[in-house]
Amino acid sequence: MQIPSTYEAAKQVEDAVLKELDRHGYDDVAAFAVKLALEESLNNAIKHGNGLDPDKTVEVDYDVDARQITITVADQGGGFDPARVPDPTVDENLEKPCGRGILLMRAYMDEVCFSPCGNRVKMVKCKNCTAQGL
Repeated sequence: MQIPSTYEAAKQVEDAVLKELDRHGYDDVAAFAVKLALEESLNNAIKHGNGLDPDKTVEVDYDVDARQITITVADQGGGFDPARVPDPTVDENLEKPCGRGILLMRAYMDEVCFSPCGNRVKMVKCKNCTAQGL
């Protein structure tokens, strides 16, 4: 589905995904992990990818079943290199108010991979797996 580059539209997607997780019997821990990672990926797409441009859209696809959820978020920006994002855990970055989204996505999801140009992220959360960060 395509949504406008607004935080309100992102919230509607989050609510729909959480409803599907509940329908498929995911526990609160998994739902929290998915919500956090989805929120971070949508916020990054809207703010960094699309530059808060209301004329740009974010493509969101998700598939939930009894085994896992797969989410793909793509923006219309030029992309980025995830390897060049500063490490938010080093001393000089600890007090910065941003820069933790990718770290959180990787900590709470079982799989996170970016497209070669960096404007699409695919995340997977297994229903009965425990993410590294939990």
